[in-house]
Amino acid sequence: MFGPFEFIMAGVLVGFCVGITGVGGGSLMTPILISLFRIEPHIAIGTDLLYAAISKFCGSLVHAKKLNIVWPIVIWLSIGSIPASFATHWVLDNYLSQSSSYKAVLTMVLGFMLTLTGLSIIFRGHIERFFNKFRNNDVRDDMTEDLEHVNFKSTKKRALIVIMGIVLGVFVTLSSVGAGAFGIMALVLLFPNLPMIRIIGSDVVHAVLLTFVAGMGHMTSGNVDFQLLGWLLCGSIPAIVIGTLLSSHMPEKLIRKILGITLFALGINFILNPIKAKPAAKPEAALIIQNDAVNAHKSVNI
Repeated sequence: MFGPFEFIMAGVLVGFCVGITGVGGGSLMTPILISLFRIEPHIAIGTDLLYAAISKFCGSLVHAKKLNIVWPIVIWLSIGSIPASFATHWVLDNYLSQSSSYKAVLTMVLGFMLTLTGLSIIFRGHIERFFNKFRNNDVRDDMTEDLEHVNFKSTKKRALIVIMGIVLGVFVTLSSVGAGAFGIMALVLLFPNLPMIRIIGSDVVHAVLLTFVAGMGHMTSGNVDFQLLGWLLCGSIPAIVIGTLLSSHMPEKLIRKILGITLFALGINFILNPIKAKPAAKPEAALIIQNDAVNAHKSVNI
């Protein structure tokens, strides 16, 4: 049986890795809760969504202070992701939550997202070099100049951002993974001339909104363990600060590769071996139990 100490240590581990590498906490926390602590997938995902919203909120304040946020991007992403999150949660609640395949669906989607995240971390250098071919290195670090390169009056551009938000809303609600890594990659493709710091800042703020809404949806279904959430935050928040301060003195590339390989392996494992619901009692066994109860009741009356 696991207690507060183990959960705080898990928070410390995840927070430290996030501080050093910048890898999203959801990519690490959810598989740890499911694989190590044997927490039910829906509880792990719901709790981790609120954990991500709270832990990312501090980072969003820093980006807001430094004017790193392109608000039109956040707004149009949210127009797609927030309704998609509500719709996904409604489907989960009304169609999947009572199904025997509920846990299997969640763990398989989680496995898919972890596999992609692991690959994106392992091959990050190659991906960045590929994206840099499409970027304009002469763009000035000025918010006015940045917005000139972001054509929000284009209906096609808005539609692409909304579609991207819908995809993120569905997958983040189902797995708690993807708001960070995949959001950034998609924004780089949509806005190749926008400085990376603006993309990261905008993605972080959108991730806060999306994970909070998705987490609140899971909370209404009873999928959030607030005691567990508190212990995780107690360990992770100080560790994020410490990890950030030590990041320049740590082998960040090596740690990233280890994390990437670990997440990829966990993802493949979840896909091949999804967690399944306990099988229901066989009808014959249930009928025997019912008949025994009826006979016992009759004998008492006699």
